[in-house]
Amino acid sequence: MGGEVATALQEVTARLAAAATRAGRDRPPRLVAVSKTKPAEAVQEAYEAGHRVFGENYVQELVDKAPQLPADCAWHFIGHLQSNKVKTLLEGVPNLAMLETVDSEKLANKLDSTVNTSGEESKYGVEPKDCVALARHIHESCKHLRLAGLMTIGMPDYSSRPENFQCLSDCRKAVAEALGLPEAELELSMGMSGDFEQAVEMGSTNVRVGSTIFGARVYKS
Repeated sequence: MGGEVATALQEVTARLAAAATRAGRDRPPRLVAVSKTKPAEAVQEAYEAGHRVFGENYVQELVDKAPQLPADCAWHFIGHLQSNKVKTLLEGVPNLAMLETVDSEKLANKLDSTVNTSGEESKYGVEPKDCVALARHIHESCKHLRLAGLMTIGMPDYSSRPENFQCLSDCRKAVAEALGLPEAELELSMGMSGDFEQAVEMGSTNVRVGSTIFGARVYKS
C-alpha cells in the first residue's frame, strides 16, 4: 500500500490524542480501524505500524479476512448481524473481541447459546426507550455474554450533531442506573471518519474509523 495506510493511521491517532487533550481526558479512546471492502494487505500494513484493533461490517468479509492476519488482531464486528450468521461468525473468527451491534433479545439469546465463554458485546439499532430493557436482558439473562456498552452510528452521512452523541450518553446513564453499574464500566462507541473528534469531546470510549485510514471504499457493482 506504499505506506499510505501507516501514514493515515498515524495522523488519525494524533488527531484522537489532540481531541482527548482538548476534552481534558487522560487518554484517547480505543481506535477501531475499519477495513470494510479493503484487502487483508491493507490491514497488514496497519498491523505492522503497531495497530491491533480492527473492525468489519460484513460476516463473510471478516471470516475470509481474519485468518489471513495475525492471531493477535482484536476484531470488532460492527455491522448488522443476522441470527443465522452467528455460528459462522463465532466459529470463523476466534479472535473476535467485541460484537457492537446486538439489537434484539432474539439475537442476544442466539449468541448466548452459541458461545461457551464470556464475550463482550453492546448494541445496535435500538430505540433509546428500549435500551434499558435489552441491556437488562443481556446483563441478567445471557450468562455467556458481557455487556460492554452502547453504540451509535450517528447521522446517515456519518457526521453527528452533539445531540446525537448526548442521546447515547443519556442512554448509558439510564442503563447504568437501572442495572446498578458505574457509568464508567459501560463504553460509548460513537464517532466515525466524519465526526470522531467531536465524539471524543462528547465522551466516546471507542471510535470506528475506516475511509480516513484505508481510503475510499470500493464496492463491487
